[in-house]
Amino acid sequence: MTQLTSDLDRLACLAGRSRRVTDLPGGLTNRNVRVVTEDGDDYVVRCSIGDARLLGIDRDAEHHNTVRAARAGVGARVVEYRPDLQMLVIEFLPGQVLTDDAFADPDVLSRAAGAVRRLHAGPRFDGDFDMFARRATYLATVKSQGLTMPHGYDDFEEAWSEVRRALEAAPRPTVPCNNDLLAANFIDDGERAWLIDYEYSGNNDAAFELGNTAAECDFDVARTEAWAAAYYDDVSRADVARVRVQALCSAYGWALWGFIQAAASPIDFDFYGWGLERFEKASEVFRGPDLRGLLEDVARG
Repeated sequence: MTQLTSDLDRLACLAGRSRRVTDLPGGLTNRNVRVVTEDGDDYVVRCSIGDARLLGIDRDAEHHNTVRAARAGVGARVVEYRPDLQMLVIEFLPGQVLTDDAFADPDVLSRAAGAVRRLHAGPRFDGDFDMFARRATYLATVKSQGLTMPHGYDDFEEAWSEVRRALEAAPRPTVPCNNDLLAANFIDDGERAWLIDYEYSGNNDAAFELGNTAAECDFDVARTEAWAAAYYDDVSRADVARVRVQALCSAYGWALWGFIQAAASPIDFDFYGWGLERFEKASEVFRGPDLRGLLEDVARG
């Protein structure tokens, strides 16, 4: 009997029930399996992998916030949580897992933005998420453990401080955010979109949520503007600028996550290359001609 089979047998929702288990793709800090029982229940079991603390993941908060996302009508229902087994069981959501290219469809873009709005209007989450604090912690980990990161990463410290000052000059209320909305964390059933994976969830600036998706899905400026317009009722120049600046924050901060995972994760994946890709995106914006004007628009907004 494999360890997974043994652990599944210990779940109250599966004990003594015949089932079919299949691995799901994706998951860089989890092994995700779909479990269909003989009487038709359909679950996803998220099995944690590696040291969550190193990445700042709070599994109890993830559980609580997944429950709240379901209450907001945007997440899957939680069936069972077993921290002793490092397992979270949720209902399977039927639909299409989005890809970066899927956002080219205006209807998909609209449904995805609607899902984000529902989440942000829902119950507040446990904990807050601030990429400036998260990046500082990640950077300290990288340096204290002597991990590899690309030459020139530290070159943008002064610009990073300017970005922070601009965002703080025009603060906005925080809302419950997923904070990791890459394309694969959207499920689209053709009528509405759903959001999954609340490992990094916490209350945050809504523009970070939008900027994170823009960065992860490689939106150009035009698609970023369309994405912001799909989310905001009456989108302003400051709204768009804030989303674009928060996309920079996402790329620059999450790059360090990749460098940490390159050294710590047991998963066979090019985490360093993943982090380098995000650093290069951030570097282009830091060195590009638009940042000064964006920061001015953000500070005025």
